[in-house]
This record gives sequence, structure tokens and C-alpha cells, in this order.
Amino acid sequence: MDASMLLMAFSGAFVGSHFLLSHPLRRPLVKAMGDKGFLALYSLVAFATLGGMAWAYPRTPAGAPLWTVGDGLWALATGLMLGASVMLLGSLVRNPAMPGATNAASAQARGVYAITRHPMLWAFAIWGMVHILVYPVTRNIIVALAIILLSLLGAALQDRKKATLDPQGWPAWERRTSYWPFAAIIQGRARFGGFGAHALGGGLLVWLLATWAHIPLAGRAAGIWRWLI
Repeated sequence: MDASMLLMAFSGAFVGSHFLLSHPLRRPLVKAMGDKGFLALYSLVAFATLGGMAWAYPRTPAGAPLWTVGDGLWALATGLMLGASVMLLGSLVRNPAMPGATNAASAQARGVYAITRHPMLWAFAIWGMVHILVYPVTRNIIVALAIILLSLLGAALQDRKKATLDPQGWPAWERRTSYWPFAAIIQGRARFGGFGAHALGGGLLVWLLATWAHIPLAGRAAGIWRWLI
């Protein structure tokens, strides 16, 4: 099996094992192994499959880009990643989707939650979309599509799971928010604004650091650094 097939296999295993362990297999495995045993198994599988992706990626030929990436695409990608960074940092505070959270019934659809009730997962999905936009080669598309699928399908499955666990609070939260970004705002169920300093300031800092990190890690400038250095 060549490296590209291995990369596809490890990417599929990473996504598939996450869904299986997070949903249909979680309850029976927790019953058989206990919470700590299940967490150990989950972590082992995640690290093994993600490690396989990391191993296969540099061994897979990059190939020719599928399209030309000019300044216009870079500007779009830069703006999208800034938005994703704000969504990611904003999702770390008062998130009803976090494990153990009990605030779905009373949570306010403000800030990143006015945009979508899954800001963290959409941030990862946007990361995948952006990396396809600016680096459209086969090996990168395989990995990015795996992240996008894991994030967006995971968000939909999370809605089903949370509605079962919290049959009163989560449906009420769904009525105030939206799965698709900006849908609740367009429909008048939420109002844009109310971003906290942790979302705006933290998101900006993460965006600057993460895009700068492409220089030592990938040997190329990304984001705003393409125009600053």
C-alpha cells in the first residue's frame, strides 16, 4: 500500500473511530471498562490514528496544486481564519455543548453562539476549508476533508446526543441558535454582537501566533505575515 492510500486509511480510521467511540460504542464500553478505562482506550485510538496520519502525510507526494492560489484567495483565507480563531476562543466560555455543562436552557445566544451553537466545531471545519483553499494538493485535501467531516457531522450528532441527555434544555437552546453559521441571525432568532474580550482579544492573539507558526514549521508565511515580512 502506497503512502497516499495509507494516509486515506489513517484519516478514515481517525474519523470513523471517533464517531463509533463517541456514540454507539460509548455506553457499552463505559459499562464494561468504566469511565477511566474508556477514556484510556479513546485516547489510545485517537493518538494511534492521528499519529498514523502524521506519519503518512510527509511520505505522500504533494502533487501539483489543483488551482492557482493568488493574493485574493490568501486574503479570503486570512479573514476566514481570523473569524475561526475568534469562534474557537469564544467557545471556551459558557458553552452548553461542553461535557458536563448544564446551562443549555438559560444560555444566551450572544457572541459566537449567535453565529452558531457549534462555534468550536465550525472553527475546525473552517480551518480545513481554508487549508484546502490555499494548499490544494492531494495529501492536504485528504487530511483537511477528514477534519471537516469530523467537525460538521460531529456537530449534527452532538445535537442528537445532547437532546437525548437534556430533553428540555437542549431543544430550547436549538430554538435560539442555529447549526449553520448566521442562520439564526438572518431568521431573527439571535442578534449579532456581544463578543467578550476573551473571544476578540484571545482570538486575535491565537490567529497571529498560529499564522506566524507556519514560518518555522512549514517554511512559508501565512495569513497577514505574507504581507508583513
